[in-house]
This record gives sequence, C-alpha cells and structure tokens, in this order.
Amino acid sequence: MGKQEILTEANAPKGVSGDGSEGWRLAPGRPSLSEVHSTIHVPRGGPAWRRLLAFIGPGYLIAVGYMDPGNWATDLGGGAAFNYKLLSVVLISSLMAVFLQALSAKLGIVTGRDLAQACRDSYSKSASICLWISAEIAIAACDVAEVIGAAIALELLFGLPLIYGVVLTAADVLLVLALQHRGFRIIEAFVITLIGTMMVIFGIELFYAKPNWHGVLTGFVPSMEIVRNHEMLYIGLGILGATVMPHNLYLHSSIVQTRRFGKSFEQIKEAIKHSYIDSTIALTLALFVNAAILIVAAAAFFRAGMHNVAEIQDAYKLLTPLLGVSIATPLFAVALLASGQNSTLTGTLAGQVIMEGFLHFQMKPWMRRMVSRLIAIIPAVFAVYVYGEKGLSNLIILSQVVLSVQLSFAVIPLIQFTSDPKKMGAFVNGIATRAVGWTMAAVIAVLNAYLVWTTLFPAKS
Repeated sequence: MGKQEILTEANAPKGVSGDGSEGWRLAPGRPSLSEVHSTIHVPRGGPAWRRLLAFIGPGYLIAVGYMDPGNWATDLGGGAAFNYKLLSVVLISSLMAVFLQALSAKLGIVTGRDLAQACRDSYSKSASICLWISAEIAIAACDVAEVIGAAIALELLFGLPLIYGVVLTAADVLLVLALQHRGFRIIEAFVITLIGTMMVIFGIELFYAKPNWHGVLTGFVPSMEIVRNHEMLYIGLGILGATVMPHNLYLHSSIVQTRRFGKSFEQIKEAIKHSYIDSTIALTLALFVNAAILIVAAAAFFRAGMHNVAEIQDAYKLLTPLLGVSIATPLFAVALLASGQNSTLTGTLAGQVIMEGFLHFQMKPWMRRMVSRLIAIIPAVFAVYVYGEKGLSNLIILSQVVLSVQLSFAVIPLIQFTSDPKKMGAFVNGIATRAVGWTMAAVIAVLNAYLVWTTLFPAKS
C-alpha cells in the first residue's frame, strides 16, 4: 500500500511530495488508455493560445455523448408533446454536465486516475464490482440508443431494412480501430468534423422551422409542472439521462490524460483551466444541438397538433410537408448518421476505460467493442422483431431513463473524491463547489426515486 502524495502550492516548485498520510494504493501498472496516454505534447513556452489549443479535443469527445441518438428521441418526444416547456430541462442538464465534466477532468489531471480506477482504489472489492456492473448497464443502455439510431439513419438514407442495419452496426468497430491506429488527434478531428456537420444542419432546420422565439425563451424558464406531470417528468428524466451520461464521467477523467502537461503545481493548474475551457465550449455547442432538435420538433409537430410524434422515422417523413422544403428530410438523416457514428467512437473508449479501470483487466479494443455491441444488438433485434419500427423510439427513451437512474452511481463517487483533500491536495473542491455538487447529486437521486416509485405505484384516478 503506497502513501498518497499531496500537492500543495507551497511545494509546487519542487513538484509533488508526500505528507506521510495514508492514501490510495499506488497507481496501477498501466495508466488509463495506456496506448494513447501522454501522447499529445503540450508546449512549455510560446503564446498561451498555443498551449490552450493543445488541450482542445477531449471536451468534444465528451460532447458527442450529449447529442447522440438517445437525445434525439427524448428531444423529439418532448418537443412534440409539450412544445417548448422542456427546454428548461435541456438547459439545466447542460449546466449540470458542464459542472460534472469539469470535476471529472480535474480528478484525472490531479490524481492520474480515471474515475473507474479511483473507485477501485478507494472502495472495497464488492462495492467496486457493484459500481462496475452499474457502469456496464449504463454503457449497454447507451449502446442500444446508438445501435438503433444508426440503423434508423441507414434505413432512411439507403432503404436498408432495420434488422439488417442493427446487425451491420457491429462492423463500426473497424472504423474505431482504423482511427485509433492513426493517433488520438485524428479521432478528435473526426469527431469535431461530425459535430460541425450536425450544427450546420440544425441551423438550417431552425431557419426553415420558424419557431416562436418568445415561446422558446419562455421554455428555458423552469416550471413545477414538469415535476407534477408524470409523463413530462418521464421525458424530462430521459433528457437528463441522455444529456448527463454516467459513462462520460469515466471517459473524461481518462482522456484528459492523453496530454503530456507536466507534474508541477502550475502545470497542473494550467491543465485544469484549459480542460475547463475545452469542455465548456464543447458542451455549449451540444446545448445548441439539443435545444435545436427540441425546438424544431415543437415548431413542426406540436404547432401542427401532432403531439404523439416520438418516432424518429415519423419525424423524418413529416418534416418536408410541415416545413415546406425538401432538403429538410435528407439533412435530418445525415445528421442522425453523424450522431450515431460519433457516439460509436466515444462508446468504445468509455467501455475500455470502465472495464480496465474497475477490473484492472485489459481486453483488446476490437474485442471489447464487439462484446459491448452484442449486448446492445440483442435487445435491439428483439425490439425490431417483436414491435417493429414503432417500438424503437420507446426503447431509446427507456434506455435514456435507465441512464438517468444509473447516474447517481457515478456522480456521488466523483464528488466524494474531488472533495477529499487527502486525494486532491490543493485542488480539492471548495465549499461552494461541494455544496453545489452534493445538492446536484441529491436532486438527481430524489427525482429518479420519485420516477421509479410513481412508475411502479401509479396514482389512482
């Protein structure tokens, strides 16, 4: 058992030194995502903007999880059913995401551990196994949304039957491997390109949708109706689960370590600051995409009295007649395909981080991806076979609610670790950050408990 090294500003010029207090076990023999760990150089001198650019990238890989096909289903359903009212949930979820991803990045930079490694090094074996199972459930739920979203996009663009599209998505592991072998910066560039594609497409969709901008602004103001209305709360928690994804907290704490930023106090401080900037900008772009999907759904479907449009395929078919422009539907499908492919990349990395971190067990990336995909493909194939197209969006929304329920099992350890001075030293959370974090964790837990209770024991009319 090793001694925890405490970083303080006083000892910063000499680097990290121990204070003799008992801490975590020594870092594992292999770092998180060892094949890309510390592979991106951060310049020591030169202008500040060059050092900032060296940190740009991880935030966009994280942002991908905030605009995946699961978000599409929940945002489309929310906009069609409740007009602009759930925009406040999109906004609050995005602010929560910015806060939690900042803590995740700080944990990885300061401790040299990802969140999964931190859990394994801090909790008992049985507790770690339980958290690992919870994280794997979250990965499987997310993968279900990715598989179905990609299959729907292939059907809309090329007429490929859904069940074949679901099976074909297993082959996207080849794309991941091809990009990984070319370096982590290539993966980041690919992801940023696809995010840019989605932003442009939804900018065009917004232009043609001509939403009620007063209603849009009003929708960003929270309402108690969201909590009182069970259906609205169900979609709202789906949006929360689709936005603040538990596996993203594990992933971010790992991929920030791809930067070779040094170990002095000032270097770590700068790395934290630049990572905050990176993730905040990226998640703001994700907020735009999510809000745009919901606004387009409200403007096109709710306004036309089509309150039950929750199926992505129905949205695709109705956009052209409702918006009056033929380009709306193919753009919609292209953006969906970009969303699914982006999510594929981050899902692969997150699955690898979670398995290696909790179990200290290395599995080849292609094998880990195939296992993850098979877990997702089985329920997706079952849904297509039994329910046909009409059951898919319900399955996507359910998967996002499952993600929301799993969220507490990642958020609570993250806040606990970053609030512990023995683990974080000078970079421990301040009083205000701890208060916000624990309040956030409590709200997530209470809302999910309320949803589960009201689902199992609905009020009698």
